[in-house]
Amino acid sequence: MLLPTLQALDVLGGSGTKDEIDEAVVRLMALTEDQLAIEYPLDAKQKGSKVIHRVAWARSYLKKLATIDNTQRGVWTLEPPGRAYLAMEQSEAQKAIRVADAEIRRQDRVARLARGDESKPLEGSGSDRIVLQDLGDAEGDGRGIDGEEEWTDRLLRRLLSLSPSAFERLTQRLLREAGFKNVEVTGKSGDGGLDGVGVYRPSLISFPIFFQCKRYASSVGPGMVRDFRGAMAGRGEKGLLITTGTFTAEAKRESTRDGAPPVELIDGQDLCALLKEFSVGVTTKTIERVDVDESFFDDI
Repeated sequence: MLLPTLQALDVLGGSGTKDEIDEAVVRLMALTEDQLAIEYPLDAKQKGSKVIHRVAWARSYLKKLATIDNTQRGVWTLEPPGRAYLAMEQSEAQKAIRVADAEIRRQDRVARLARGDESKPLEGSGSDRIVLQDLGDAEGDGRGIDGEEEWTDRLLRRLLSLSPSAFERLTQRLLREAGFKNVEVTGKSGDGGLDGVGVYRPSLISFPIFFQCKRYASSVGPGMVRDFRGAMAGRGEKGLLITTGTFTAEAKRESTRDGAPPVELIDGQDLCALLKEFSVGVTTKTIERVDVDESFFDDI
C-alpha cells in the first residue's frame, strides 16, 4: 500500500484528507467491494476493513520515511522525498522504499539498544516555507526584527510566481485545512471558468462551494464577479473568488447585490492571513526577549 498511497496523494493534487486518500487508493488499485468487505475477526484488536487499516498503516509508515506529512487538522501532504519516489519507475520505487524501510528499522533497533528516546518521524524539508518572526506581543505585524519587508509582500510575490495549476492546488490544500471535504480542482476547458469545488458542512447541513483562483497583481472588477456567478448558475449558489490582488469597490458591491447569489471575496491580504492561520507554507516563530530590570537592583 505504500506506493499506491503516494500515488493517491499525487492524484489528489499533493494533499488530501484520510477519507480522500482511502478512496483514491481504492480507485487506483481497482479494489472490489468484496475485498473492501474483508474485516478482522471480532476478537482481534483491530476492527473494520483490513484494506482501510492497511492504508492507514501505510500513511503512518510513509511519514516515518519523510515522504508524507500531516497537520493537526488531518490533512496529509506529499513531501519532496515522496515525489522523488513517484518520479522513478515503479519497480525502482518499490525497491528504494524497501531500502529506506530497512534503514528505518535499523535505526529503531539502534535507538532501542541505546535506550534513548523513541525514534520520531523524520521532518519534511520545509525549504519553501515562509517564517514569520514575531517579537513580543507584536502579533506577527509583518516585519522581521531587522525591519525586513512585510511578510505579506514576500508571500504575495511568491504566490504570483506559482503556475496556475500550482495556485489551484494551494487553494485546494487551504480549503482542506479550513474544513472543506472532497475538494476537487476541476479547472479545464469547458468548465465555464470554475477552478474547483468543495463540500462545506458548518453543522448538520452540507453544501457545495465553488471556487475560482486569480493570480492578479492588480484589481479584480465587477465583471469577473458576474462571470463567476454565471459559471455557477445551475450548479450551486455558494462561491469563493480568491485573488492575490484586490477587489474594486464595484466588485465588492456586485458580490452582495440583492437578488443574486452571494460571492465571498478573498483578496491578497485575506489570503495571506488564512495561509498564516492554517500554517500552509507560513510558520510563525516567537522570539524570546530578555530585559534587565534596572530598578530591581536599585532596591536590593
